[in-house]
Amino acid sequence: MKKIIYSVVLAFLFLGETGCKKEYLQTTPTDKVDNTSIFSTAANASVALNGIYRYMFERTTTTSSNAQGKPGVAGILLGIDFMGEDVHQANATWFTSTGEGTYVAARTDNAASNLYYYRTFFRMIGNANYIIDNIDAAEGTVTEKARVKAEALTLRAYAYSYLVQFYGTRYNAAAKPNTQLAVPLPLKSTDTKMPRVSVEAVYTAIVADLDAAIALNATVVPNKTHAGVWVSKGLRARVALTMQDYPNAIKYAKEVIDGNQFPLMSQADYQTGFNNLGLSEYMWGANPTTEQGDTFGSFYAQIAYNANTTYQRGTPKMINQALYNLIGANDVRKKMWEPAPTAANFPLPTTAFVRRAYMSRKFSVKAVGDPSLGDVPWMRSAEMHLILAEAYARSGQDALAQTALFALVSKRDLTAAKSANTGTALIDEIMVNRRVELWGEGFRYLDLKRLNLGLDRTAVPNFVATSVNNVMVIPAGDPRFLFLIPRDEINANPNIGPQNP
Repeated sequence: MKKIIYSVVLAFLFLGETGCKKEYLQTTPTDKVDNTSIFSTAANASVALNGIYRYMFERTTTTSSNAQGKPGVAGILLGIDFMGEDVHQANATWFTSTGEGTYVAARTDNAASNLYYYRTFFRMIGNANYIIDNIDAAEGTVTEKARVKAEALTLRAYAYSYLVQFYGTRYNAAAKPNTQLAVPLPLKSTDTKMPRVSVEAVYTAIVADLDAAIALNATVVPNKTHAGVWVSKGLRARVALTMQDYPNAIKYAKEVIDGNQFPLMSQADYQTGFNNLGLSEYMWGANPTTEQGDTFGSFYAQIAYNANTTYQRGTPKMINQALYNLIGANDVRKKMWEPAPTAANFPLPTTAFVRRAYMSRKFSVKAVGDPSLGDVPWMRSAEMHLILAEAYARSGQDALAQTALFALVSKRDLTAAKSANTGTALIDEIMVNRRVELWGEGFRYLDLKRLNLGLDRTAVPNFVATSVNNVMVIPAGDPRFLFLIPRDEINANPNIGPQNP
């Protein structure tokens, strides 16, 4: 693939109220199209924006690097969860045999998933740049143009937040400025073949985009598929936590929580399969329709316990047994996994499905008869409670951290008492809740890296070592936590600079 970052094709889709319709915005390739006509109105720019959202959950079958195990951004999030110790499977197959779980793909410059991660996020950025560059001059109301621009800024920041963590070393607040190289930073649609910039520079751009998006105050968006101001604030809190900027993590997580637009789910809703954008605590997610469903390539085809696909039937996803044992007996989250599944306590659609100890029932398909459809969660308000608790605890505000944690835990366990832990013990308790709550949603590898922790799968009694080619321990700070820049990008961009060590 040539010019991975900059070869942007504006073949976008229109996203309706409950999903997007298969109506492509027909254009010629970007180097021949009149971009002025595409962005002459806010409505046209909104169509282009909807195309980015579609791209986030869609499996593009025109390139070999976007295979069944890579259903858009959702596939990336699942892939990096397999780089931790909490999501695993018994067989060496998708996400493990292809290199994610073994860390081989991250350290192979021509690995399909490595290229896919890099390309996916830079294509989102390239398309967002076109919108940001042109929306101010478009016809439309001030409010509509502000909304489109705010969403594009948020999407660009979102994409860069993953790229900098994959292809740059961890952000270290005690070592500012973080001068280690990360990725190129195109912020204009005319930017081309740029050199890599520092980790610090990328985070500065991310924060600037999110601050600008928040200032535009897009409080009204078409639906939860769109990244409005609450998502911008949620992402601002997430990024601040990654930067160890605990005051801003507290500020923005608290603003989302206090806004009360996304109250935590009831225990009944918690057990419905995490497949419905209408669930109260979903802040942002994908909402594919049946006609957009990808029977074998969707996120739910890879993780839903009842997805009727060859991969999922034979390879159920399991939780770290040691982590499961830390969940309270009355916690609804304990019901998301079954330590000893049987036909009675864990019914499955057909006898072709395999049962494994500690298998997941957290994710299920959305509708009977559709083998792999569901609404993918990009952000939930539960994460904001966890960010708030962790940021309080890591900044020495134990009492506030205890209260913040209890606000979440008390919804998951109706018999729970507020934690009396302090210091390291309180942080550990918060992190256990984070691992349990966000299991399968793409956080564990990123948490290991941002906290400079090592990977230790030997502490997981039920981890099947052969599923990851016996890669069981990786020390903190090991080069394997750093992705190599894809070879295609190095070949196409003479200014890219040195490869990662």
